[in-house]
Amino acid sequence: MGDTFDDEFELPILDDDRPGLDDLDDEDDEDTEDDDYPDDATEDDIDLILALYREDGQPTGLELDIDLANDLDSLISHLRRIPGDAGALGMISLASEVFVLVRVRGKNVQVYLSDVVTALDWPICRDVVDFLGEELPIEDDESAPIGDGSILADAGLKEFDLETIASDYDQDAPDLLAQIAKKVQFGPAFQNLIG
Repeated sequence: MGDTFDDEFELPILDDDRPGLDDLDDEDDEDTEDDDYPDDATEDDIDLILALYREDGQPTGLELDIDLANDLDSLISHLRRIPGDAGALGMISLASEVFVLVRVRGKNVQVYLSDVVTALDWPICRDVVDFLGEELPIEDDESAPIGDGSILADAGLKEFDLETIASDYDQDAPDLLAQIAKKVQFGPAFQNLIG
């Protein structure tokens, strides 16, 4: 009986499935995923990051910290603290090529990305794709907006019109955001922030 006990005791030590190896494999997988994750946008990459909201019915704007342009969760948390009458709308433009819209009203969060392919290039864009539960694009995919097209429908910008603006890849992203701000009655507040 002592021999049987010794054999059973030694089996896990000799077996390749012993505890710990799976954990090592998981760590290797995580390292690979981190290698594929885009580098943070730098100050030079970030055209603008701001929030638009109404305070006592008046359109108001606020510049946001550039660090928020790389982390969707942090941006959502920050927008949630802004005391807007109907929540707050975050706008980000990166490298003049892509914009992100994030609207937070209490627990309700809506996101919109002007070009899904940029999820390969920018962390915030990847965060949006992940938030939406969509698959990451591949480099050969065509540019296309992704997200909640009705994000500003109650403010007067219909889904079709937002998609038309977002799909105009010949225009710089800050100019497209200016169009959006104007259509939802935030034109002057937007212009005041971007100079």
